Amino acid sequence: MTFYKALAIGLLFSGVAPAIWSAPRIPISDTEVIEHLPRGTDPAQQEFRALRSRLAASPNDMLLALTLARRYISQSRVEGDPRYLGYAQAALAPWYDKSDPPAEVRVMRATLLQSTHQFPASLRDLDAVVKADPHNAQAWLTKATVLQVMGEYRPAAQSCNALRSLAPVLITITCLSNVASLNGQAHQSYAHLKSALAMAPGADPGIRIWVTTLLAEMAQRLGQFPAAEEHFKTALALDDADSYLLGAYADFLLDQKRPGEVIRLLKDKTRVDALLLRYALALTSQPADNRAAADQIALLNSRFAAAMLRGDTVHQREQARFELQLMHRAPFALQLAQRNWAVQKEPADARIFLEAALVANDKAAAAPVLDWLKKTRLEDHAINALALKFAVGA
Repeated sequence: MTFYKALAIGLLFSGVAPAIWSAPRIPISDTEVIEHLPRGTDPAQQEFRALRSRLAASPNDMLLALTLARRYISQSRVEGDPRYLGYAQAALAPWYDKSDPPAEVRVMRATLLQSTHQFPASLRDLDAVVKADPHNAQAWLTKATVLQVMGEYRPAAQSCNALRSLAPVLITITCLSNVASLNGQAHQSYAHLKSALAMAPGADPGIRIWVTTLLAEMAQRLGQFPAAEEHFKTALALDDADSYLLGAYADFLLDQKRPGEVIRLLKDKTRVDALLLRYALALTSQPADNRAAADQIALLNSRFAAAMLRGDTVHQREQARFELQLMHRAPFALQLAQRNWAVQKEPADARIFLEAALVANDKAAAAPVLDWLKKTRLEDHAINALALKFAVGA
């Protein structure tokens, strides 16, 4: 999920964040339920209808179009449904393809480009915005997010620093701490961010979820597992969990050998590929669920096959994990991890790369990631243990 991984928190000042993309579902039997359509009485759907009706009457009302697009992106986060991101783009159609659209549209376009891993195009838009308006806080924050996902920590920190006079203190500290935690300053960053959150009791719930999730991930990387779990549970209790938070907590539980809790957490959330993957991994750890696991693996296989036919590369991290841990095809998993590494460099990307190289017994392939770990000084309990295995085998 990629998200994304990060934590892609675009449009934060509007209280929304991009979702984990999900491949179209291909039915594996005549009895499979393909889709549960939103109820017409759903308040969100009613709001969308009202906004669409108003926009149809005034198609060049940019502020209205931006409002609808933001709501669509917010709903994509809630439901894990990438179609809402397409709807967001459609709402911005009069301006979306322009070479120099208004700044608000350009920042939103950058966020949508980020969601499909078109990072260079996203950065071009963001660079243009901050060049024209150095006070655009959302553009700086989104730029920091994109650069962090790409593993470009120094320019990411520079973008965070630009927020000092533009954004609330908690957002600036979160941006800086998140980058520094991946670059040799994990303990200091965790303590600093934890203190900053404690000093902002009135922060918006969406921001608190973002910060608390990051604290959970930092604590997990540091091997402080009780603290990580406490942060995850706090984030889950703040509001309806989005796909990123659910996936992150599921990964934590899987690492802690608690598959039963993953099954309960995700059994109704498998519409999103990244969550279905974790659900299937949990099922395979439960002998009594072998048949259910086989069904979910077949479904995942069909989804990833469809994505490959479309040339969709957004899911390569998840697909590499699927190939390694569920299909046991380490060489192919390594190929996918290598392709993914060429695009994004988050801790989860490094981990699946090293895991695949280790199982494939291909130490040479792991060299780029091992070199990157030395350069960044990443402090990650699981990844550092993997790196040691390559050193022992030297």
